[in-house]
Formats: sequence, C-alpha cells, structure tokens
Amino acid sequence: MSVRVIARINRLATAVPDCDFEQDYRAWALRQLEGRREAKLYARMAERSGIDHRWSVLSEEDARLDEGDGFYSAEAPSTARRMEMYAEEAPKLSLAAIGKLGDLGEITHLVVASCTGFVAPGIDQIVARRLGLADDVERVLVGFMGCYAAVTALRTARHIVRSEPQARVLVLTIELSTLHHQETVDIEPLLAGAQFGDGAAAAIVSGSGEGLAIGTGLTAALEESDELITWQIGDTGFHMRLSGEVPVRIRAALKRDDVRARVLGKDDKPAAYAVHAGGRSILDAVADGLDLDECALDHSRAVLRDFGNMSSSTLMFVLERIMRDRPESGVALAFGPGLAMEGFRFGRCDAG
Repeated sequence: MSVRVIARINRLATAVPDCDFEQDYRAWALRQLEGRREAKLYARMAERSGIDHRWSVLSEEDARLDEGDGFYSAEAPSTARRMEMYAEEAPKLSLAAIGKLGDLGEITHLVVASCTGFVAPGIDQIVARRLGLADDVERVLVGFMGCYAAVTALRTARHIVRSEPQARVLVLTIELSTLHHQETVDIEPLLAGAQFGDGAAAAIVSGSGEGLAIGTGLTAALEESDELITWQIGDTGFHMRLSGEVPVRIRAALKRDDVRARVLGKDDKPAAYAVHAGGRSILDAVADGLDLDECALDHSRAVLRDFGNMSSSTLMFVLERIMRDRPESGVALAFGPGLAMEGFRFGRCDAG
C-alpha cells in the first residue's frame, strides 16, 4: 500500500527593495489632481488605506516620479524601457529573497510566478544560472495571473512533490509593480496605483521535514466579473483596472453557502487565515463575508501596512508570518483577474 506524500513548505523568505516611496506617490498623485475636487477624496482615501510603507526598485530620485531627471520625469517611459528595468532589477530582488533561505539543498524543480514583466530567457533561467543550479532542473513559469499567482505556484509545487516524492522545489514570486505608474487625472487608476509596491518571496517545498503542509486547493470564479480587475499591456507599461465593486462582489460570494463550504470546511473553521492583502477594503470584505473574529486577519493587515499590495508576492509575505505561529489548520486565499478566488488549505506538518 503506497503512502501519500504530504507536500510542505519547509522554509519561506521575503525581500523588498530599499526605497520607501509611499509618501512620494501620494504627493505625485495629488499633483495630478491639483485644482480638481477629486484631490480631497484621494487624500482621504490614502489616509484610510491602511498602508504606511511601500517599497520600490526605483531610486529615490526616480520615486519622486515627475520631479528631477528620473525614470518618469521627462515623458512616460515606453513598455520596452520598463521591461529593460524589469530584466535588470527582478533577478536582483529574487536572489535577495532566495539568499535568506540559507542552504537550498539539491533543487530539482523551480517554479516562478511574476505578472509585472517579461524577459526571455526568462527569470526562471536567469535565476537558475545565477544560483548555479544543475542544468537539468525542471522549470515552470507562471505568468500574468496577477495577485493569486502565488497560490498557483505553490499548488504546482505540491503536485510535483506528490508525483515525485524526492523532489525539492524552489518556489519564487517576483513583482515590480512600480514600473507601471501611469500619468493620469482619473482617480480610479490613481487609487489602484496607490495600493501596489515591489516585493519578492521564495520558498522550499518538499515531501519531508517540518513545515506548513499544502493541502487541498480551492477555486471560485465569479460570473459577470471579467471587467472588475484587468491587467493589460499598453505602449507605456501595463495598465491596471481595479473596480471599486470588487470588495462588494467578494463579500457577497463568501456569504454564499457553496463558497463558504469550500473555504471553511464542513466540520470546523480554520485556525488561521492567510488572505492576500489586496487592500483594506478587500480584507474588510473577507472578514465580513466569513464572519471572522477581529484579529483573524492581523497578519494580512500587518503586511498591507508595511509593504502594500505586492501582487503575487503578497500572500507569501502573509504565509511567512503565519508559519511562525505553526497553526494546526488554515486556509490561504487570494483574489485576482477574472474575478476569481484561488486558495488552498494548510496546516502544521512535523518532520517525517
């Protein structure tokens, strides 16, 4: 009788760049809205965002956006110029996160998630070569899925380990959202841009040792929601649409009996919740939709406060904090284009 292998996250580490640009962005956004009635609304929303810090691969001069002689100052940089910076900076931040994992052991597979840039050879090959990984390491690149891509990356690692029990998978998420600022006087994209920062995370997933077991996956795609979150490639970078209706739709979906059963389980409620910190209103919607205790999303709110929304890397930052608590059970949830919810159940896993 075969024994089912339990895939688990053995270690997880995160990294952000050095430049805290939150106040620079607020000042720039208000300059875009100068003399317009939306300026007061933006200022009020920024103060209530729950975000104190966001980090960028931009230099301090570049982070001032339309001032000085920086990346954004003269005219909107082309998509090609933005991808040049992605190709230069994404490997650096990726390696910073991976470096915090310590000894990687013998990596057999590499799974990389990123939706804020494209380069070929891909980030997977660049990182593998700079790490000196064996040339027969199998690679998977999860691209352009948005904020729930970390779930897909971790679930992919789980499938690999369950099919190849000796596998040792390096999972990487790398997002450079601050390469895609857009000059505009439309408050909706300015508020969307006010959520995002840069960040990377790395994890080791295997079938042995202690850690956080990756359990059953869950998915829910909402009907008639295709236009609520979009991420489109334009001539001047990638353009985000993030509708204010998203929290309302998430709250309504989580109150449905069928969706609640997928998230909470039929017999017991999870001990921990790793929820993608997409924004304060998103976290409030999840808490209300699932009738959670006031402190249930403390880790998610702390990540939002300290780093903002880092697209796919955000959930990894939350999981890093939750791993320290070693909860008996939990559920990870993230939301993104579609509008869709992706997640998985998790729990403490002892060595073995």
